[in-house]
Amino acid sequence: MNQRILGLDPGLASLGFGSLSLPESGTDFTLLDFGIIQTKAGVEVSLRLQTIYDDLHCVLKEAQPDLVAIEKLFFYKMANTILVAQARGVVLLVLAQCQVPYVEFTPAQVKQALTGHGNADKHDVQAAVARELKLDKIPRPDDAADALALALTAWFQR
Repeated sequence: MNQRILGLDPGLASLGFGSLSLPESGTDFTLLDFGIIQTKAGVEVSLRLQTIYDDLHCVLKEAQPDLVAIEKLFFYKMANTILVAQARGVVLLVLAQCQVPYVEFTPAQVKQALTGHGNADKHDVQAAVARELKLDKIPRPDDAADALALALTAWFQR
């Protein structure tokens, strides 16, 4: 029986998702879906969080994951850290409501799992995603590729 893993890359403006079906043994991954949940700039934050809440419920219903992999939040020296944390909180709430187990990975853990070193740049990680999934090109947008990287990391860490 295949396991379905959904990767989520939280963000307020754009929340990436990527869904894989993975065999219990072997490495024949099946890419099921990927994309983003996008919210509009200039709209009240509470309404943007509501969009994430509603749309993530739809993504979970469609993907039917056995496990979700999510990026672990760590301190950034960026102005949007609080907004990302708020979006991540909504994600965790939805996962709890839907009773879906999750694992968390730091960016360095994802880089290590996919490239062999924790200091890889974004392009190296995205190229590894394309290679592992046997894609002709890197998935776009970036947030969706990052979500697929999280899903693959969950598979590699099992």
